[in-house]
Amino acid sequence: MFTPVRSRIRTAALALSAVAALTLGATATTGAAAAPAPAKQGPTSVAYVEVNNNSILNVGKYTLANGGGNVFDVAVIFAANINYDTGTKAATLYFNENVQHVLDNAATQIRPLQQKGIKVVLSVLGNHQGAGFANFPSQQAASAFAKQLSDTVAKYGLDGIDFDDEYAEYGNNGTGQPNASSFVYLVSALRADIPGKIISLYNIGPAASRLSYGGVDISSKFDYAWNPYYGTWQVPGIALPKSKLSPAAVEIGRTSQSTAAGLARRTVSEGYGVYLTYNLDAADRSADVSAFTKELYGSAAHYTP
Repeated sequence: MFTPVRSRIRTAALALSAVAALTLGATATTGAAAAPAPAKQGPTSVAYVEVNNNSILNVGKYTLANGGGNVFDVAVIFAANINYDTGTKAATLYFNENVQHVLDNAATQIRPLQQKGIKVVLSVLGNHQGAGFANFPSQQAASAFAKQLSDTVAKYGLDGIDFDDEYAEYGNNGTGQPNASSFVYLVSALRADIPGKIISLYNIGPAASRLSYGGVDISSKFDYAWNPYYGTWQVPGIALPKSKLSPAAVEIGRTSQSTAAGLARRTVSEGYGVYLTYNLDAADRSADVSAFTKELYGSAAHYTP
């Protein structure tokens, strides 16, 4: 039995009512340069963390027993929101109190992971208000939201942005339905704003099926795309090389170890370059994690509290 989409605590439920203000043009506190992690051969491992109830620092607690390399290469802060300002009739980037806490304390929450060589990405999710990645009414509106995203990356020293087009509830607050141009404009503007940073796609929702418009295909602007259905195998429908795709998706602690191992084995045997995990919590999950690291990297995982 797989988990269709995420069994998540809605960010809206715990959100504060105020929109977190961005200091435009602020200089990011980048901290010390990342120390090179011990060499690790195999797919890129990704860990989403629900920061409403778990620490993003959990991602850095797992290393390979053989060689000491990081188990996880990318940590995803789950999640910021795309909200709708009914006064200005525009999409706005919103952080609930838990996401804001992680960002405000980047020196102790984000930089320690980066110093281990782990990339830290911010996921952005719909929030039931009608604003989504697929219904910007103009190129200017899409570019304005891309600027909010890139300002956040710069301000907090993040390594990129992840798009998750769920829970937008298109049409709420008089917003439009998904259109063909919106996501193309948004991703194009964001890629121009953050060259060299990660842009990833949680392959679900109207935006994920609207990757081409006016002769522009944005597929190549993504660094990664992954299957959104935990406990299953599904190749994302985007024109990226296998090295950037995760057909495997597991929820740590809920997907069985045998399934996680089988999906990892298939990832390697079919030549895919990414392995997606969700909901890493504070418990010692070394047995669950070892189930897939043995197949991906030929090593069990070690947990350090």
